[in-house]
Amino acid sequence: MPADADSRTLDVTAFFEGAGITRFHIWLLVVSSFVTLFDGLDFALISVVLPYLRDDLRLDATMMGWVTSAAFAGQMIGSLFGSYLADLYGRRPVIIWCTMAGALFTFVTGFAGSPEMIIALRLLGGLAIGGLLAPAWSLNIESMPSGKKATAVTIIMLGFSIGGALAGQVTNFIAPAHGWQSVFWVCGVGTGALALILLFTLPESARWMVAKGKPAAAIGKALSKFDPAVGHAAYTGFRLTDERKADGGESPWAKTADLFRGALAFITPVIWFTYFCSSFAIYMRVSYGIVFLEQLGVDRIEGTNIGSFGGLVGAVGGVLLLAFTEKRGPIWIALAPLLGVPAMLAVGMGLTGGPWFIPVVIAGTVLVGVGHAAVISMTTIYYPSAVRSTGGGWASFVAKFAAVAAPIVGAAWFLGSTERVLNGYSFTGYCLAGVVIGIVALAVYAKRLLAERALQDIEPVAA
Repeated sequence: MPADADSRTLDVTAFFEGAGITRFHIWLLVVSSFVTLFDGLDFALISVVLPYLRDDLRLDATMMGWVTSAAFAGQMIGSLFGSYLADLYGRRPVIIWCTMAGALFTFVTGFAGSPEMIIALRLLGGLAIGGLLAPAWSLNIESMPSGKKATAVTIIMLGFSIGGALAGQVTNFIAPAHGWQSVFWVCGVGTGALALILLFTLPESARWMVAKGKPAAAIGKALSKFDPAVGHAAYTGFRLTDERKADGGESPWAKTADLFRGALAFITPVIWFTYFCSSFAIYMRVSYGIVFLEQLGVDRIEGTNIGSFGGLVGAVGGVLLLAFTEKRGPIWIALAPLLGVPAMLAVGMGLTGGPWFIPVVIAGTVLVGVGHAAVISMTTIYYPSAVRSTGGGWASFVAKFAAVAAPIVGAAWFLGSTERVLNGYSFTGYCLAGVVIGIVALAVYAKRLLAERALQDIEPVAA
């Protein structure tokens, strides 16, 4: 056990590096994946329930747009507030309270009798759901040894993809016989049950507690979940030897400023740019993938199957890509979008007629998903524990902005004719090229960050 014998101080950095992957790590990954599963389920729910809402509440096109965008807008705002609160008060309480609030607002939406009430409830539910992702990322990253941090994020985001895919199946199973209201009731109850499980099992991040100077007894209790021996060793102090103390204060502005100190001044904008390009590409696919294929003569059912297959395989592919390449550095993440660029451009330029069309579309769809899953993993791993969730929250905000912008731009520029649809595929290829550029730049600045930290005479963060 890495500790100073005289003071009984434990090096938490060395502890996690030496612990490997324990049974509790696996449990944490599983429960975090369920958190993101319900996040993805809620995210996609409104789009699959929308036809029922349209018919029951007689929504026109404008009102359907407001109903759909309300949750996205809430998630944009919630991603900033939830991440900031998680850096201030801890990952555990924010994840639990956001899950409880999300369950409540999802359940109550089933009682809504007007589009205005649905808009208000979806906005509030989006605030809660949006606050979950960055704290969940941070909790897992801060518990993993080097070489597994990015992979952990990708694994838990696999839950998001599965949840999004389940939304359609849940709706198809429940809504025809029991109405759209029952879909929200069932999903609300399921999310509430998850909140109760989290209340009794979810730990707090030990790294965050050390960074915040929490009592040694509380830190030891958190670490004992990974290794019971820590609880019997009666350590009087804990420290992080790989982190410096954050320079700012506790205000949102101070924590945001910490995202731009030293080499992070380059890394943070690059992460935002890369995540935006990747999110724009994948939300173009999610919003109009089936419509695009219909315009090009593909049957609707076949188009739906292509979208579902591409989404799930892309998410799993992201996990596999990082499992094999994480220790080699972020440059390897560029492999998926790099291969996706020619696939999308080939479709957009009309170079894939005949029997090659469907295979190339499937390949491009999968590669968009693989690249996006891998890009998500980079959003928080470069930040110190005191501001990691804030960093992830800002990145998530940028991604949600892309989620709102992609359908608007797609409707204005890429619908209405075969030529426009092909331009949409080409534009997706250009977005993937932006992802490649961003990842290459990140690889350069990541090396600069490591060199900067190696040269600094860092006073370990201690508690």
